[in-house]
Amino acid sequence: MNLSPELRTLRPASRSPMRRLDKVQEKQQSADARGIGWNMALSRGLRCCQRVFSWIPVLIIAAVVLWSYYAYVFELCLFTLSNPLEKVVYLLVFHVCFVMFSWTYWKSIFTPPATPCKKFQLSYSDKQRYEMEERPDAQKQILVEIAKKLPIFTRAQSGAIRFCDRCQVLKPDRCHHCSVCETCVLKMDHHCPWVNNCVGFSNYKFFLLFLAYSMLYCIFIAATVFQYFLKFWVGDLPNGPAKFHVLFLMFVALMFFVSLMFLFGYHCWLVAKNRSTLEAFSAPVFVGGPDRNGFNVSMRKNLQQVFGEDRRLWFLPIFTSQGNGHYFPVKSQSSESHNPLLANEDMWEESDDGSEEGSQAGDADPSVTIEMEE
Repeated sequence: MNLSPELRTLRPASRSPMRRLDKVQEKQQSADARGIGWNMALSRGLRCCQRVFSWIPVLIIAAVVLWSYYAYVFELCLFTLSNPLEKVVYLLVFHVCFVMFSWTYWKSIFTPPATPCKKFQLSYSDKQRYEMEERPDAQKQILVEIAKKLPIFTRAQSGAIRFCDRCQVLKPDRCHHCSVCETCVLKMDHHCPWVNNCVGFSNYKFFLLFLAYSMLYCIFIAATVFQYFLKFWVGDLPNGPAKFHVLFLMFVALMFFVSLMFLFGYHCWLVAKNRSTLEAFSAPVFVGGPDRNGFNVSMRKNLQQVFGEDRRLWFLPIFTSQGNGHYFPVKSQSSESHNPLLANEDMWEESDDGSEEGSQAGDADPSVTIEMEE
């Protein structure tokens, strides 16, 4: 079709505004994409820096311990002591304390926190059903149906079933989400910066032994250094490099011992009461309401839950805690009919392939609501 010269000149002009608009939109989308990329890179960089800086307290402890090793072994035992028998005895006992301290500290740091098993996670079909459902009441009912199959007996402060929307899991009893580790931790006690790890079901025994052997390490150093501390102080021993190390070693050992004594005593009280640090500040809530002594089943059984039944292994950093961290006996379980967990002690035991099997723990109350927790 032949167009007049006027129309030929008008046709390209009519397209130019649309092209400009498309280019503007493309530039805007490109800028938005770059902005998102920069934000993601910045977020990753901040997380990386946080992970690096989180090791600073551990490095401080390691540096102090390595210095104490040098000061005690070389400056005191090898360069100051003159009695060979005293040297041998001091070095033997010191190295036993040092090895046990280092072993328990290592286990406290590098034992990964235990997380809920797949039984407590939303399956693919349940997750699809939950996300596609727009009605809040229907979503709550989906989670209630899932909770019926699980041994969950604690509730949120409002009385709701506890659900972590970040991890997409129904929280087992005594489980909490750690914002530092970015995961739900079984029987979480607290996140300790001095071990750069969450203290919970998998390493609580190691943490207690770490505190105990730290105290033993400090008190042994203070007791054996004390007489030489006095001799250096009054001038009975000649001045030299050993004087500074011995004097400072005494002060550091006493300072750490006093601080550890209060912390260790507090955790011994928690073990005796079968509470975590979080539960000491906020009582666990059951169907009948809050109860600080809800998991207190007797002194002996409380100790066995953490250290195991074989007392020969209590003082070794070997995992011997009872159960798998997903359920715990409660004080109100006076009869098997009250809680079916007591009727089947082998329930939910892990099989050799790592999967969890067992019967249903009983139906959850369908009248409860669901509360999203982080």
